[in-house]
Amino acid sequence: MNKYEIMFIVKTTIEESAVKKEAENLETVITSMGGKITESKDLGNKKLAYPINKELTGYYFVIDFEANNEIVSELDRKAKINENVIRYMIIRTDEE
Repeated sequence: MNKYEIMFIVKTTIEESAVKKEAENLETVITSMGGKITESKDLGNKKLAYPINKELTGYYFVIDFEANNEIVSELDRKAKINENVIRYMIIRTDEE
């Protein structure tokens, strides 16, 4: 398994409990398929550098995890279709 990091921004126009639920949903995708979360950080509400879909602020989250390619593909798919996630990026943090 390789080490990855996902950083994503959730809309602030939804309820705070729903914001936490979005982060939990993405964590569940990783763990349900056999991945391992090594660290999860809630960076809080921050002002965006530029408006994204008329949003001016967003909740930032960073999750470090170990996974295979199937898990990363599924995580990418789930983040892409989630309308409350306004931006995300998955990077591989280990070197072969």
